[in-house]
Amino acid sequence: MTDRVRSLADMPRMGLAGWRGHLTALGVVAAAILTLFFDDLYSMVSIWWNASTFGHCLFIPILIAWLVQQRLPGLRQLEPVAWPPGLIWLGLGAFAWLLGAAAGVAMVRHGALVLMLQGAVIALLGPMVARALLFPLFYAFFMVPFGEEIVPHLQLVTAHLSMMFLTLAGVPAHMEGIFITTPTGYFEVAEACSGAKFLIAMTAYGALVCNVCFKSWPRRILFMAGALTLSVLANGVRAFATILVAHLTTVDAAVGFDHVVYGWVFFAIIMTIVMATAWPFFDRKPGDPWFDPAPLQRLVRRQAPAGMMAAIALGIIVAAPLWLAATAATAWPLPSRIDLPAVPGWTRTSAAQTYPWKPRFDGADHFISGRYANAHGQVVDLVVAAFDRQEDKRELVGFGQGAVDPDKEWTWSSPAPAPADARGEQITGPGPLVRHVVSFYVVGQGAPTGSKPEVKVQTMLARLLGRDPRSVAILVSAEEHPGHPSDAAIAAFLRDLGNVKELADRSAGIG
Repeated sequence: MTDRVRSLADMPRMGLAGWRGHLTALGVVAAAILTLFFDDLYSMVSIWWNASTFGHCLFIPILIAWLVQQRLPGLRQLEPVAWPPGLIWLGLGAFAWLLGAAAGVAMVRHGALVLMLQGAVIALLGPMVARALLFPLFYAFFMVPFGEEIVPHLQLVTAHLSMMFLTLAGVPAHMEGIFITTPTGYFEVAEACSGAKFLIAMTAYGALVCNVCFKSWPRRILFMAGALTLSVLANGVRAFATILVAHLTTVDAAVGFDHVVYGWVFFAIIMTIVMATAWPFFDRKPGDPWFDPAPLQRLVRRQAPAGMMAAIALGIIVAAPLWLAATAATAWPLPSRIDLPAVPGWTRTSAAQTYPWKPRFDGADHFISGRYANAHGQVVDLVVAAFDRQEDKRELVGFGQGAVDPDKEWTWSSPAPAPADARGEQITGPGPLVRHVVSFYVVGQGAPTGSKPEVKVQTMLARLLGRDPRSVAILVSAEEHPGHPSDAAIAAFLRDLGNVKELADRSAGIG
């Protein structure tokens, strides 16, 4: 039969058997992917369940199933084929997982899991079916928990918006980082108030609406831009309204107001406004077909036996963890103990910190800290953390690792000045008490850096190529006090300390 566009009812028995065979092969490969990378699947689902920012991800698999179901009438007119070029996408997913596992980046591993599943569909069902399922396959990326990297930026944006609205309302206020002071009180734009949860969820929701309700790309782009912009502005208004209520009444009343307004109810209100505004511009009518099956039959289809393709796919996905196991770094021992350095012009002091501060480096093989003071009354804290190698939950950089322990009272406030090869942060504790922290990271025999992405890249290369995996974090911090600026104290200490790389090498036992 030359006509590939036919109804399921008219298909011969061989056609039906072909669908069953291809779907069976796809099921075997998908099951193998989910089993082999179960740890990544489990961690991804755990994030959906436990992190409110990604609670919407629980609905994404259901929405994907609905999107596929909507396309069944057209799919029934297509015939699947095993398509060798589809293995390229699956191979990219396996390679991405290898990079993510070596670098210790969970988001990359989760995204790679989606890529491999997409590649299995493309390879075992062919280009016609993959093209028909293009949006459901793309929408699977929203299962990946991503976007927390924008939280600090959104905190600052929300704080600036709040200040703008407070100024327009005539409320006297002062902003320092993510903290806003008014005559009524002291307010923090915390991570939960950054609006990241709503912006991430609105991105997933907006993409769905763009596909379901619009055909025109200009309208889709305008809708998405408007929805995301409104989400950010609305969160700034919410933060401003909370501070305004506190200014006009009491802080307790403002807390009650925030609890009522904040949450998914707030998000539902914003979604309602967005949909009501966009409704008149929808250009996809109910009942419109999702795709035209006829042109898809002209796609180039290089066929291969489904069983052989499934076997090759299994070999590709198994190769990634095997390579990682084969290139696992050998032991590079650290010194049995490390000591804090003697710094010219500075002496160790037992003076207590105004409020206890201790950075967090879970799983560090060595962790030492001490206070130094000089003749000018400047006081700094030095922390050195060393790892013989990095792995999951034993990392230089990662969630909860570094200058701010999320389980303690210190809070990230804003970026701060730092040398070119370091990371500067301002953090705030009870009081409020302000600290400036400068962080240096060294992986193996590389140069110091303050870039978290660079740390991940160096870690990945060390893991994949068998390089020296020993890693060191060096943090220099000072409290901000009148007459004793923290920046000046840190700069003076670093000048007298000398080469940070030498301290890192001694701590790692290099040289």
